[in-house]
Amino acid sequence: MPLAPLDTAAAAAFWATFPEAAGASCTVERFGDSPRLADELLDLVQNGTKRATATLAAEFAPDEFPRIGTYWIVCDSAGAPRVILRTTELRLVPFRDVDADFAYDEGEDDRTLASWQAEHRRYFERRSAALTIPFTDDTLVLLERFRVVHPPKFADQPGGC
Repeated sequence: MPLAPLDTAAAAAFWATFPEAAGASCTVERFGDSPRLADELLDLVQNGTKRATATLAAEFAPDEFPRIGTYWIVCDSAGAPRVILRTTELRLVPFRDVDADFAYDEGEDDRTLASWQAEHRRYFERRSAALTIPFTDDTLVLLERFRVVHPPKFADQPGGC
């Protein structure tokens, strides 16, 4: 089953409920490449386990890389907006250089580096194939840490991340 389109009208209405939205901008996105993965990863964000994500650098045009302080709305598999995140850290590294601390902060599987490498290798191989590029241990990956800023029931405590 394919992912539903992102509901940008609902995302705009959701963005308007965020007190810091005035004068700021955001992107509208989701995690993963399948309905199951999108909802599973969103749940990890909402329960406080996931505070980082990794993306193939090739997924971005050079002028589209996120910046520290960027806001983004994350939608579920149906395209509905659920949380607003704010980027707190960015690193561009070869796949082989992802460390155990980052794997833990991604909050997936058993949170070990070995598990992260195995699952992300499968995911990045799928994404690379879709982009018609090779995937190797030298492939650049954008590592992004974030905090949840809205809605309040999911938001990180001040200073948390």
